[in-house]
Amino acid sequence: MAFKDYDVFIIGTGTAGKNVAKACASAGLTVGMADNREYGGTCANAGCDPKKVLLGVTEILEKAEKMLGKGITKLPGISWEDLMLFKYTFVDAVPAATEKNLKDLGIDLYHQSPKFLDEQTLSVEGKTISATNIVIATGQVPMELPIPGRELALISDDFLNLKELPKSMIFIGAGYIGMEFAHLAARFGVEVTMLDFAPRPLMNFDEDLVNLLVKTSENLGIKFHFNAEVSGIEKLRKNFRVKANQGGREISVKAEMLFNTAGRVPSIADLDLEKGNVAFSKKGVSVNDFLQNITNKNVFACGDVSDSAGLALTPLSSLEADVVAHNLLNKKMKKAVYPAQPSVVFTLPNLASVGILEAEAKEKGHEIIIEHKEVADWFNAKRINEKVYAYKTIVDKKTGLILGAHLIGPEAAEVINLFAMAINTKTDHETLKEMIFAYPTWGNDVKGMV
Repeated sequence: MAFKDYDVFIIGTGTAGKNVAKACASAGLTVGMADNREYGGTCANAGCDPKKVLLGVTEILEKAEKMLGKGITKLPGISWEDLMLFKYTFVDAVPAATEKNLKDLGIDLYHQSPKFLDEQTLSVEGKTISATNIVIATGQVPMELPIPGRELALISDDFLNLKELPKSMIFIGAGYIGMEFAHLAARFGVEVTMLDFAPRPLMNFDEDLVNLLVKTSENLGIKFHFNAEVSGIEKLRKNFRVKANQGGREISVKAEMLFNTAGRVPSIADLDLEKGNVAFSKKGVSVNDFLQNITNKNVFACGDVSDSAGLALTPLSSLEADVVAHNLLNKKMKKAVYPAQPSVVFTLPNLASVGILEAEAKEKGHEIIIEHKEVADWFNAKRINEKVYAYKTIVDKKTGLILGAHLIGPEAAEVINLFAMAINTKTDHETLKEMIFAYPTWGNDVKGMV
């Protein structure tokens, strides 16, 4: 068996892994990398980027429908096939371009999931690899459904590569991925049904605004079954049937295609972490404040796979990668410090959040000012005939600092960044109201929300 030694070996080639690799290679360290999927990670190949490309067409269609009879006389035709061809122009080149970029830095590349042999040794592609430090940046994978027939369910990767759409779909799980894909499919005329064991979708977002999103989704024709614990999937002649227990009674729904969108889990099952003395939990590789494994100090973890305070979002992967790279290259290590982290559900309308929820603020004992309004009568919404536009802001009564902001509206994904900036720079609500923003813009609306 061939033997190779590196200063740093990185498992995973997404945002986190790439950034660590580039920093270490540029500093003169010997670096090896491995991935059992196409190089470039989920976000660029089968996540954030291709999803947003597909959503672009529905944004145009949505605007046209709202303005029909108000300047628009005919709705645009839409083609899933043409849209998928456009999507491929964004993703097809990613793996090869990523590999070339890494090779040009002198990094050795492997195409297999390594397995730990001991604390500093791995087996990959029939080779034994030793490394002074090992970085785990493998991200997450779809959670396997613990039910009979689970192998019949497709996953998000499959949705993003559909050559054509069926007449009907079922999504098991109403989180980010399920809700975004449901909105996308419904706007292409697919009959969509969603099942979730929780009492509502998107439990990490403000309940009042989520309720508005559910109503909007139902107006699109999306059917919801909440408090539904899925018990099995079976293949019929033409359709799939999903059975679930809902409040003590069995329900069943049928569709031509079904997807497991029940959530994602850390991608660590193939690594044999126990042999490497690498501690882990259900949330991922266990790390300290320096993103160093708590039992094997030679191992670091960053991105979605780390059990850290960072959300499973691409910008947080970049932040954690910078911390890990610093700690590999410097004797004096630095801690991972997390700013307020905005998150967005790219449905139409967008649902966006940053900071804490109303319930969290009360639990922490803050004396707070809550402002919550539906403002479809504000100019920006009225000019495009938008009927769903609302916000909830949470301000500390003593300091005037913004603790949380929660939005639903066409441009909530952009506007939430202004609230993130205000929270992270400790800009109080009075100072924010005094700022001059361009008018009429969605960003200017933040002054009326606090």
